Amino acid sequence: FTLTITVQDKEISKMKTLLRSQDLSCPSCVAKIENALQGLEGVSAAKVHFNTGRIEVEHDPETAPTSVLVQTVRQTGYEAKVAAF
Repeated sequence: FTLTITVQDKEISKMKTLLRSQDLSCPSCVAKIENALQGLEGVSAAKVHFNTGRIEVEHDPETAPTSVLVQTVRQTGYEAKVAAF
């Protein structure tokens, strides 16, 4: 879904992107990935599901494009790919 909000004549778009990672080996990686993603400008929420490898990210696609999300997960030591569901 995409939500558009106008703040002081500046338009902010939000979208939800689903990433998948097969590399999650321990529950401690959940906080590491969530903190890295939430530290990005343009990311309003990030939730990692350890058991399924799902990574849900709510973000502004212009400030934090999908490629940056994938790269950020990679920098924490895990691989992730964009998923449809």
